[in-house]
Amino acid sequence: MINEPSALSSGQSVTIRPSQEKTRGNDLMQQMLEAVASVMEVYRTDLEGLPQATARFTGRLRVDSEMAFAQVDRVFARLDHQALLTTDEQGHHVIIALKGRVRPKPRSAWLNVVLLVLTVLSLLYVGAMQEAAMQEWDSLPLSSIWKGWPYALSVLAILGVHELGHYFAARYHGVAVTLPYFIPLPFGFFGTLGAFIQMREPVRNRKILFDVGVAGPLAGFVLAVPILFIGLATSHVEPLPNETYILEGNSLLYVLAKFVTFGQFLPNGQEDVFINQVAKAGWTGLFITGLNLIPIGQLDGGHVLSTLLGKRAQQLYLPIVGIFLVLSFINSMWLLWTLLLFFLGRLYAMPLDTVTPLDTRRRWLAYAALLIFVLVFVPNPLQIVEP
Repeated sequence: MINEPSALSSGQSVTIRPSQEKTRGNDLMQQMLEAVASVMEVYRTDLEGLPQATARFTGRLRVDSEMAFAQVDRVFARLDHQALLTTDEQGHHVIIALKGRVRPKPRSAWLNVVLLVLTVLSLLYVGAMQEAAMQEWDSLPLSSIWKGWPYALSVLAILGVHELGHYFAARYHGVAVTLPYFIPLPFGFFGTLGAFIQMREPVRNRKILFDVGVAGPLAGFVLAVPILFIGLATSHVEPLPNETYILEGNSLLYVLAKFVTFGQFLPNGQEDVFINQVAKAGWTGLFITGLNLIPIGQLDGGHVLSTLLGKRAQQLYLPIVGIFLVLSFINSMWLLWTLLLFFLGRLYAMPLDTVTPLDTRRRWLAYAALLIFVLVFVPNPLQIVEP
């Protein structure tokens, strides 16, 4: 029984006979075929063995792939179907009519607010603990936690700009995403595990996936660099301590920043810069940027590499995991990351249109993002040094 209030008065119903169902099915297929045939020379149409799809059309596009997808998907949307454009093993273009469309419902922001407040407190605590260590306090009174504000504000600014880069890029392209979820970590060196947003619907093509993926780390990088230099300029070079201490690792950019600021490579065996809260925030922001740009899976770097290389990016899965396995022998903190990359690194975000490639401007921006990864990645992040 199907209720059709537009055709019948309230409370009435009509029985659809098999012949009517067949007619409707034929009409649906006819509209789909006409839409596909307007952009593609159709070689074959498959209707069987497609549990989540109504039809599969194989052929050769006659127009630009981005334009073809948009034109077909407009028709499919009216038919409550989602278009998927890809290629088969023979290189033929394939358009699949998926049943139904993703329609995300509004989501409450209470969890985002709670996590943000907890992350602020966590960062204040870590920043205040560093201040206590630098000032050689015997303990940290709870009333002095506010003294961690330089670190908390700087890290929140970097993470916030990073996530809002993702958010506004997604909204610009009409992709539904959540607000940022910040992750507090009060007991540790960083005070946070970063933040993330969740895409609530698939993106249309590789260009959009690239824009959303690269916007975050680029925005965070642009802010983290000046914060690092301001922090270094207000920090001091002192002799290495005679007691156990934690040494932050060098990236290529961090080494260069210290050389530009102090005119020497540090640490030099006798001295090192004792970073203040702002410098630590800049280092942390660049470190997190490097983690996000690891070119694998659903990380930002994975989005960049998969949109740049397509399916070939998956061939780099085992080599990248192998590199991190080697790094875990240098620093044990990479062991957890190696496990995460091993189990989750195979999962790549796939756009609805996998045929449309990146344009030249985006390709160069992708190369720039991968270069930033090389510059900010820290092979040996934190070391406990015993003189």
